[in-house]
Amino acid sequence: MQRRGSRSLPSVWRSWREKTRDWRVLDNLPTIPVMAENFETLEGPEAYRRTLLSLIAEARQRILLATLYLQDDDGGREVLEALHAAKTARPELEVAVFVDWHRAQRGLIGKDRSMGNVAMYRAMGERFGPGVEIHGVPVQRSELMGVMHLKGFIMDNTVLYSGASLNDVYLRRHERYRLDRYHLIRSRALADCLAVALVQTLRQSPAVHPLHTPSAPKTANIRREIIAFRRELARTRYRFAGDRVRQGEIGVTPLFGLGVRDNELNRTIVELIHRAKTRLVLFTPYFNLPGPVRRALDARLRDGCQVVIVLGDKIANDFYLPPEEPFRAIGVVPYLYESNLRRFCVAYQPFIDAGQLDVRVWRDGDNSFHLKGLLVDEHYALLTGSNINPRAWRLDLENGLLIHDPNKLLTASHGAELERILAHTQRLPGHAALDSVEDYPAPVQRLLKRLARVRADRLANQVL
Repeated sequence: MQRRGSRSLPSVWRSWREKTRDWRVLDNLPTIPVMAENFETLEGPEAYRRTLLSLIAEARQRILLATLYLQDDDGGREVLEALHAAKTARPELEVAVFVDWHRAQRGLIGKDRSMGNVAMYRAMGERFGPGVEIHGVPVQRSELMGVMHLKGFIMDNTVLYSGASLNDVYLRRHERYRLDRYHLIRSRALADCLAVALVQTLRQSPAVHPLHTPSAPKTANIRREIIAFRRELARTRYRFAGDRVRQGEIGVTPLFGLGVRDNELNRTIVELIHRAKTRLVLFTPYFNLPGPVRRALDARLRDGCQVVIVLGDKIANDFYLPPEEPFRAIGVVPYLYESNLRRFCVAYQPFIDAGQLDVRVWRDGDNSFHLKGLLVDEHYALLTGSNINPRAWRLDLENGLLIHDPNKLLTASHGAELERILAHTQRLPGHAALDSVEDYPAPVQRLLKRLARVRADRLANQVL
């Protein structure tokens, strides 16, 4: 019998393995060299929308968009109309959009049942004619168990990379916005690398079908194809010819990831955290850290590294429901994440008190927060769509761009981006500053206590 307080053999093995790992592997990753002047950080959702529409209008060879969804609202329609206009003006232009299969074929949570976004795709196809392909990518047989979460827009030889999808709030089409990170990289090699994965791996799979025509099959009829496709995706890597970074250049390493085994993106996230020596900044919209990330952060703190965690207030969560609105079960999600944060702060309160752990909570009116990624000392940055939570770690198809900056050419750019983000944050002095379950609205309290009673809160944290 294991003694109380003793550690299990697997946990001891994990700890030893993480302490003895050679973190120099990051230096040996192949990179695509890019002149630092061809890397640009955009300031916000307005610039994201403006830049995307401009690049679509200017494209001459290809437009390939990978996003969780292209929504049937003003923002989504504006983008889709721009795609059709570009194709009409230049019929030789290749135009394809890759979205999650399941998300595209359902209505919004809490709304009436509908065909989802496919109704807009087909209506615009009938209105403007063929040419804009919209492909549904089924990563799993149900949305609950995994979605297509790849990100990246390719217009000719330019990559616009953000964790944001395409709808009103991400594009700030009206008053409200959902903040993300937005980066523009001009590199033919990078654009070609991302394009090959979309065109050859995704579009050619028997599991992937067009959604802009009424011929899409039922999910039940392609179950075997989806299973085989997921196995293929778990083995997929971005293919490119790496080269060394020279004077005036940064290096970009595209990363692909699906599942817990041999996940290149997950492994790099953990190695980046372990690599931090003086300062680590972690962005995550949903505070629910995977075990390997939590252990890596613990090791950095105990070694004296400054750790900054930037996350959204529960009111800035995209699932938050104001108390005056009718309560739905999905509205418990922001409170689950705040409960996670409260437990984390209890465990690490001494580091918060010492100023070594800086937890920054973002809030700007009724706007929402969706930032992801890492800044590691002044040498590395990770741009990713991964929420760095157990769902992203295990279930969803994710990607990211690791930025190597050995000559610190992007220090000012990263610093300005961080300053803009932190402008709407407050430093959390500790767990006592957060609401507890007793402070939550009565329906939230009842549901949280019911989930905890049957330990379903842990399951919810794994799949939300």
